[in-house]
Order: sequence, then structure tokens, then C-alpha cells
Amino acid sequence: MKTDKPKAIFLMGPTAAGKTELAIKLVQEHECEIISVDSAMVYRGMDIGSAKPSIEELALAPHRLIDICDPSDPYSAARFRDDALVEMDLITKAGRTPLLVGGTMLYYKTLLEGMNNLPNSDSNIRAALQVELDQKGLLKLHQELAKVDSISADRINSNDPQRILRALEVFRITGKSLSQLHAEQENEDFPYRVKQIALVPSDRTELHQRIEKRFHMMMEQGFLAEVQALYGRADLNPDLPAIRSVGYRQMWQYLSGDLSLDEAVERAIIATRQLAKRQFTWLRSWQELEQIESNQPFSTVYQSVSKVLNSF
Repeated sequence: MKTDKPKAIFLMGPTAAGKTELAIKLVQEHECEIISVDSAMVYRGMDIGSAKPSIEELALAPHRLIDICDPSDPYSAARFRDDALVEMDLITKAGRTPLLVGGTMLYYKTLLEGMNNLPNSDSNIRAALQVELDQKGLLKLHQELAKVDSISADRINSNDPQRILRALEVFRITGKSLSQLHAEQENEDFPYRVKQIALVPSDRTELHQRIEKRFHMMMEQGFLAEVQALYGRADLNPDLPAIRSVGYRQMWQYLSGDLSLDEAVERAIIATRQLAKRQFTWLRSWQELEQIESNQPFSTVYQSVSKVLNSF
């Protein structure tokens, strides 16, 4: 690794692990600026359900790459890579260190490695997969994915049609699994020297309790009204990536009459726990990662992270 590369910091971890609070403190004490790595925070009008930083928090530590597109405009990992590299360059030229914060692990992976070897979508294959989805159901397709690409199947939620169909599509186009193509891809020479830190709670029960408590707080803060505003728009539908976001999908199902409100809340909490589980799966296989126990007092966590950064 070149020693003359500028520095960058990745602050990862499962949802509700305390990344935002820590990042704001780091900005105040270290020469860095935050870039959000979150697939829901990019969308305008999706504030409460994405746990977007408050106005007061943003005043203390501005976040780049939040509120950058409309929910009707699908955002992708490839777009994130392009946008993040631009923002990282601006921060570096200003004499500060990019601090990338969030839990969308695919975005981190794409930023580091790119996705240039994946095939474009094939309309005929995608149409055939859609027919199979209608006839067999999503669970059956997820089981078929597990047979040809167990790694991707473990990472993709069995209720995520877009990613399941895309993984199967890639296999049928190339004869290779999505995970195999990722492994074969020659990593680009990433233009930054990166310190990767993860807040990892050892007590999953406590994390689950935090997730449940936070979701109920979101409901008290007006999350349902936020989704109602989106639901009332004629240009939005449940197949869009924004509306498939955890929490939004379940509230949309309530507004559509498919679930009771209690069922929607419970399913949203369960889906958030499942998201955290997938994030743990990513982190277990992540290379060169400094893991910090996040169940400790905040001051201890901050001191541990600062120690890592001071030696960087």
C-alpha cells in the first residue's frame, strides 16, 4: 500500500449500535468530515424512519450524501461510489479526513472494489424470472438461489425480491454466481489509505432491545405520518428501493390494508433485527477491521476509537 495516499476512515456497525453519536463526537475532536453510507438517508422526505441525524446534530457535524435524491429516483451502490469519491476528494483537498459512517455494507464494498464485472440486466431473463416469481413465490426463488450461490443467499433477505432476482439473473447470464464474480474481480487501486472500524455489540439481546425501543420512539415522533405523505404520492410504489427500506415497507403494507398497525410495527422491528443480523454477517468476513465493543460506556468507546485513529 502506498504511504503517500490520503487517509480515510470507515465507521461501520449494525443498525442502532451508536455510530451517529460517535461520529459527531469524532468530528468535534478530530479533523474529519462525515459522509453518510446509508441507502435510506439518501432520500429526501425519509427522515424519521431512516434515523437521519436531527437538525441539531447536523449543525454540529454536517453529513454529506443525505437528502440527495427523491424517493422516486432509485439510488444504487454504483451511484454511491461515484458520489462518495467526489465528496472524499473535496474533503481531502480541504485538508480534512473523510469519515464514512453507516451500515450499508454493500456501499462500502462497492466503494473499495467497484462492480465493473457484473453484466447488464437482460430483459428476457428478467421477464422469465418475474414469471417464476409469480408462479412459485419468493421463498422458492430464494431456495433456488441458495443452491447456486449460498453466500449470496445468506446475505440476501428472503423477502428482498430485487436482490434475489438480480442474483439469479447474474447466474443465468454468466453461469457464475454473484459471489464468485465478486471474488474474481480484481480490486482497483483504491486511492485512499483506509482505517476500518466497526462498533460491534457483544450482547445481541441489548441490541435487539435498542432496536425495539428506537422504533417505538420513531412512531412517537411521527413515522406513520411520514410514510403517509409518501403513500399519497402517485409516483411512488412498493417496488421502489426507497419504499422497500426497512420500516417503510411495513408501514406501507399497513396503509395498503395488508397489515394491522400492530402487525406492521412488529414486522418492522423484526425486519430491523434481521438487517442487523445481515450486517453482522458482512462484518464477520470483513478484512483489516478494528472491532470496538459498543456495549461499553460511550466515553470508553470514544477513547478506544480515538486511540485507533491517533495511531493511524
